[in-house]
Amino acid sequence: MFLSKVLVNWRWAKDPYQLHRALWQLFPDRPQDQRDFLFRVESGEARQGLNVLLQSSHSLQPAKAVTVLATKSFNPVLPYGRYRFRLRANPIKCIKDEQGRLNARGEIKNCRVPLLGDEECMKWLVRKLGHAAQLESAQMVKEPVMVFNKKETSGKIQTICFDGILIIRDAEAFASLLHSGIGPAKSMGCGLLTPGRI
Repeated sequence: MFLSKVLVNWRWAKDPYQLHRALWQLFPDRPQDQRDFLFRVESGEARQGLNVLLQSSHSLQPAKAVTVLATKSFNPVLPYGRYRFRLRANPIKCIKDEQGRLNARGEIKNCRVPLLGDEECMKWLVRKLGHAAQLESAQMVKEPVMVFNKKETSGKIQTICFDGILIIRDAEAFASLLHSGIGPAKSMGCGLLTPGRI
């Protein structure tokens, strides 16, 4: 796997959907593939662009909308022990559609709703880590609601940034979490878990 720091041109950084499209330009030989990269916006300034941390299964190719600042390969199988971590996530729960609308299979639709309480969000994170890692401590910051436009539809998500300490219990399961990411809204910059040795 590869971990890269990239700078996304400001013209592509105004909307989360456009940002995702810009990052796809780094993988030009794979237009039919499913997205297998995760990313997190680290910082940015108006008209300057966005600094993005990008994790991918494939190496990056040059792109007009994105400048690659640094890249390195890494092995996602980490030894047992304590690690600092950061995760931007979209903690949600699914509930049945209150209006009784049906999906294509004729079943009542499930709707995603954000978890807003601190305790609910922490429990969500513990569930997502599962047996791969034990959460030792974490601070969470609720970020501004993210609004996006995708073709003819628009939407919004509530993101939360978790910073804390975890203990890896199952190295293979934790590597799988690193590879697949945590929670929904990955195309909007959620799900990238980045551990660092203490």
